[in-house]
Amino acid sequence: MTTPYTPPKVWRWDVANGGEFANINRPVAGATHEKALPTGKHPLQLYSLATPNGVKVTIMLEELLALGHHGAEYDAWLIRIGDGDQFSSGFVDVNPNSKIPALLDNSADKPVRVFESGSILLYLAGKFGALLPTDPLAKTEVMNWLFWQMGSAPYLGGGFGHFYAYAPEKLEYPINRFAMETKRQLDVLERQLNGRDYIAGDSYSIADIAIWPWYGALVLGRLYDAAEFLSVTDYPNVLRWAKAIDARPAVQRGRRVNRVWGEENEQLAERHNAADLDTV
Repeated sequence: MTTPYTPPKVWRWDVANGGEFANINRPVAGATHEKALPTGKHPLQLYSLATPNGVKVTIMLEELLALGHHGAEYDAWLIRIGDGDQFSSGFVDVNPNSKIPALLDNSADKPVRVFESGSILLYLAGKFGALLPTDPLAKTEVMNWLFWQMGSAPYLGGGFGHFYAYAPEKLEYPINRFAMETKRQLDVLERQLNGRDYIAGDSYSIADIAIWPWYGALVLGRLYDAAEFLSVTDYPNVLRWAKAIDARPAVQRGRRVNRVWGEENEQLAERHNAADLDTV
């Protein structure tokens, strides 16, 4: 047990802030500096970083291109969240919540801003009529799992990931609390994938695209270096599914975009043409 903490009568962020991302944490919204966002030649402009939430969108776009939807060509601009790029006036105009990813669609008379990764997946699926079933019951099942991911991942990222990998000190209680919840979520997926190739039915969909960058990366040992700690071999169905999705060419392409860490052949800071992914 750690030393008991007694909350003060009034919380102050300047004395409470800490951890790896302390320099970008603050209790207020809005821009910190004036800077316009760059714009490329394609109608779809993505401002992102290859975190799990960012990877969802680049995989989605690469899958759409692989299906022959040429209108899904995009420019992907790097947003360095450690440097506070997400607090520029231009980025806040696209996403007032200052979180990546953010998408601007300039294909219509009036630009359309889309923020929140789940919203972007739904927007692109609707725009191109792909990776989301049209049958009402099948569509509902995909939506069930998309919203499951959006609601569950904060426990994995902001909960387990923060205390296991990023907090200034290792604390037993929060690590145990969020490890238990993460393993429960993995068990939910393990049961759902029993006898199924895909999360939400017979077809690959935005449910798989949303869930794989978080839970697939986790069991493949790419997230928080926590695979052994969480005994991911306890989830053979999740591992099978994760490896199958990982083998998709569009997934391999999408996970490299806006990535500036890891092996050099996995990195592509910005993407402005399909050929950019063939140059490394």
